[in-house]
Amino acid sequence: MTRKLSRLALWVIVLFPFGFILTLSFGQRWPYPRLFPQSWTLSNWIEIGQSGAGITSSFWLSLSLSLSVAIIATTLSFWGSRQIAFHPQKQVLLRFAYFPYVFAPVILAACLQYFFVRSGLYGQLAGVLIAQLCITIPYGLLFFSSFWNPKRKAMEESVYTLGGNVWQAYRMVLIPTARPTILTCFFQLFLISWFEYGLTQLIGVGKVDTLTLRVFQYVNESNIFLAALASVLLIMPPIVLLWLNKRYIFRLNTNKDLL
Repeated sequence: MTRKLSRLALWVIVLFPFGFILTLSFGQRWPYPRLFPQSWTLSNWIEIGQSGAGITSSFWLSLSLSLSVAIIATTLSFWGSRQIAFHPQKQVLLRFAYFPYVFAPVILAACLQYFFVRSGLYGQLAGVLIAQLCITIPYGLLFFSSFWNPKRKAMEESVYTLGGNVWQAYRMVLIPTARPTILTCFFQLFLISWFEYGLTQLIGVGKVDTLTLRVFQYVNESNIFLAALASVLLIMPPIVLLWLNKRYIFRLNTNKDLL
């Protein structure tokens, strides 16, 4: 009985913040000193289907941006990590991959700001995408660094021995072998881009209105109900990815270990 109560209490503690934010998204007028909002309404959610109050466009902008960043960064970092893994100066090159994380994202953006202004990418969606690649690709390189080992190299060389080319080695051996690792890296890079604020705010100059920026905007305006609604939309993709990770990636890793 005590064990069940402890488990129930743990679930309540974990789910309370999400339930509270979801509840606030249906609220309207919350004068002091009332414990709960004065009234409840669906108008906040209905506005999304109509004008959207900018939230819908911000959601789709963030989703397309994060998917693009995750796909590009995962592809480049997987290929680049292969080049680094068997390079004589592997350790030196991997140390360079840590460089973007020496600074806070805002400081890194300030250091890169001049180059984006000169290139005409300042305040542009393409500029924000490239800026986010500056922190996601190094992360991907570090993530994949543990994947490559002599066994993977021997598998790749066996394809060449049998008359295959580089594309066939990747398509038929390396990518299928690395599928769980690639998907996990993709999910993590997506989340880095999805929640990124500092680089997006400074390089985008507020013109690239992602959902993360929209949440902070509503918070600064003390519009707690729209902030809650935007926060609900903000946490939806991570919840979906968590479910997918548990449903499919965990199963792939389990099957891989059994083999």
